[in-house]
Amino acid sequence: MSKPSLPQGTRDFGPETVRKRNYILHTIKNVFELYGFQPLETPAMENLETLMGKYGEEGDKLIFKILNNGLNDPKNLDKAHTGFKNIIEGKNDRNFTERALRYDLTIPFARYVAMNHGLLTFPFKRYQVQPVWRADRPQRGRYREFYQCDADV
Repeated sequence: MSKPSLPQGTRDFGPETVRKRNYILHTIKNVFELYGFQPLETPAMENLETLMGKYGEEGDKLIFKILNNGLNDPKNLDKAHTGFKNIIEGKNDRNFTERALRYDLTIPFARYVAMNHGLLTFPFKRYQVQPVWRADRPQRGRYREFYQCDADV
C-alpha cells in the first residue's frame, strides 16, 4: 500500500497557518467593504466554453478540464477513446469534457454579470477571494491551486 500524498502542486495548511490566513483575508475583506465593494463567489467549475479562448493559446493549455460522467461505462468506450485522442491533439470534444476548473476569477465574474445584469446596480463594485487552478508545471513557489483576490468596478 502506498503512502498518502498530495497531488503535485498542492499543499495542506495546518491550524496555525489557517488562522493567520483567515486574519489576513478578514482584514482585506473589511477594507474592500469599507470602500463599498460587495462580496461575490462563483463556482469552482465553469462550462468549458465559458473559459476557452479567453486566455490565449498558452493560457487555454493551462485550464484543468473535468471529464464527463459515464466515460468508464463500456458502452461509451469508443466515445471516450475518440475524445481522449481529440484532447491530446489540442481539440475540444464535448463528448469527453464540458466543464473545467476556473483558471482565474475574471471570466467567471464576467459570466456572472452577463447572467445577472438586470438584477445589478451599476456601478457594481465587487471583490472575490477564492481558489483558482492552473494545469501548470509546479515549481518552487508556483502551485497548481492557489487563492486569487480580485476587486472590480
